[in-house]
Amino acid sequence: MREPTHHDIVRLYDAHERLHGFLRMMWSIDCMHWAWAKLSLAYRGQFTRGDHGYPTIMLEVVASYDNWILHAYFGVTDSNNDISALDNSDLFKSLLNEEMSDIPYIVNDVEYRRGYYLDDEIYPTWSAFVKSYSSIVDPTLAYFSKKQAGV
Repeated sequence: MREPTHHDIVRLYDAHERLHGFLRMMWSIDCMHWAWAKLSLAYRGQFTRGDHGYPTIMLEVVASYDNWILHAYFGVTDSNNDISALDNSDLFKSLLNEEMSDIPYIVNDVEYRRGYYLDDEIYPTWSAFVKSYSSIVDPTLAYFSKKQAGV
């Protein structure tokens, strides 16, 4: 895991556009909960969330099309979620501090300085995160949501 270079970012832009049709997409980010089947009975309560009903450990990952993992964070389920995992991420500290490379591009006559991350609705509303649409009426938005879920 390392910060991407200018060359890495250009390569990712090109590959994600070619493979998925997303202009200037850099990474996908998601959070999942792994079942912890062999956890001692004494600790089960500390690692069990009500929505799962069994012990889990949280994993948040930022990965590219070629499985380059830029960021991985393991945490205890109850004390961590997608947002608190971001608070512990060097990747997003550099993003917030604007330390990442600028490679500008234009979409709909608007200039953007950096690429973006595909995510789900739990992440903050930052320009770096592109979310899917939850209620879809327009066929174009339905197509976008289907493509995003596939990536």
